[in-house]
Amino acid sequence: MLDYQTFEQLKEMRLGAMKREFQRQMELPAMLGLSFEERFGMIVQAEWNVRQDNKQARLVKHANLLCSDACLEDIDFDADRGLSRSVIANLSSCEWIRKGQFLFITGASGCGKTWIASAYSAEACRRRFAVKCFRFSRLIEDLKCARLDNTWNNVLDIIKKTDLLALDDFGLDRLDTQQARDFLEVVDDRIRFKRSLIITAQRPVSQWHELIEDPTVADAIMDRLANNSYRIELHGESMRVKQRPQLA
Repeated sequence: MLDYQTFEQLKEMRLGAMKREFQRQMELPAMLGLSFEERFGMIVQAEWNVRQDNKQARLVKHANLLCSDACLEDIDFDADRGLSRSVIANLSSCEWIRKGQFLFITGASGCGKTWIASAYSAEACRRRFAVKCFRFSRLIEDLKCARLDNTWNNVLDIIKKTDLLALDDFGLDRLDTQQARDFLEVVDDRIRFKRSLIITAQRPVSQWHELIEDPTVADAIMDRLANNSYRIELHGESMRVKQRPQLA
């Protein structure tokens, strides 16, 4: 009777993992050899694990990863790509995210920039950071709409609460003055609130200035981006070509 009451109370309190672990222990005679502290610790650990797994799943879903299967363990270190194992490993700790630093990944179309950005974003989710991924053009369009419908502050508030903001394909189109000012607001918030930023682009960082119409705003953006950042420059042929099945 007491066990049934305990099960029902755990169920009512939505402690499903604790309930299942308690029931498992009650049905396993070997558990009688463990102390109360050991058994209770196992029950609490079961609930903790489930809650952490659920939190990670929510973070991954919210992140909207551009490559959902990307992970750092599967990075291709083919010599032609010019990737440094030590750089990839050092950044894998996500300490740069804790410090609010930036990561820029550049290289030709198809070389794997988005995949690596997604791999770091996924790793950040595993380490319980809040992540949000955008195509750069989509972010700019969202900011434009936010200005028109008076939700600008709300949109910026949502973005600035994100530990890591990943922007894919910067520089496909030249930014006009208003677009550049909007982007500057985002970058300023990243710095002010010590939040991290990933940017992928086909063109090297040294050419980003010319992708912004207004030179004064370009100076302001590049001054902020140039400091406090890591860079990964990819080389070699397109990964899409390498992975394409060969015809007989």
